[in-house]
Amino acid sequence: MANTNRISGIKSWAEDDRPREKMLKKGKSALSDAELLAIIIGSGNITQSALDLSKEILNNTGNNLNELAKLSIEDLKKFKGIGDAKAISILATIELGGRRMASDFVERQKITCSADVYEYFKNLLMYLKTEEFWILMLNRANKIIDKKNISHGGTAGTVVDPKVIFKHALENGASSIVLCHNHPSGNILPSSNDINITKNLKNAGLLLEIKVFDHIIIAENKYYSFADEGII
Repeated sequence: MANTNRISGIKSWAEDDRPREKMLKKGKSALSDAELLAIIIGSGNITQSALDLSKEILNNTGNNLNELAKLSIEDLKKFKGIGDAKAISILATIELGGRRMASDFVERQKITCSADVYEYFKNLLMYLKTEEFWILMLNRANKIIDKKNISHGGTAGTVVDPKVIFKHALENGASSIVLCHNHPSGNILPSSNDINITKNLKNAGLLLEIKVFDHIIIAENKYYSFADEGII
């Protein structure tokens, strides 16, 4: 006997209601977040279509894509019908979107203030549950040469080696660097260790004629700038 609880497939819907067909006819901007997510995951489960499952996932993150980006593979797998492959597809898509924004920023703009640095790094760092330390390398015109991840840590800190930082800066011919790390706790204020590291790196940079332009701490949707606060 057929299972009457099984949800009808997307192929049985009206064509304008199917996410893929809707994108073909009306373009990607016509799709809701749930419809875009449904295309990524491809299929639902025995009682939900891909679209219904996508709506459930988004509802559980307050329909906030920033909160969706904070989920881990294991978090996503808690939803019925989401396994490793679908969870990886979701996170890979989010990561690609963040990299695209960073890439566009490099091509368009130079670094002129702390807000520029925050805009460049926020999609990379604001969702992380552990601390990471990065540097942004700039030429004499303050245009971005490259960025480099220096270290990964835990929820309360990470190890920073000045030799590693300035090795990358010298190899890339940087005239100045910007330091940047995140605080998963949400507290943007620098710790005493943050302050000491910044002072040491600034002094080391003076000897090598590589200016430490700023140090930015990112915590969710806000940031702290050592330069703006006059302590660098």
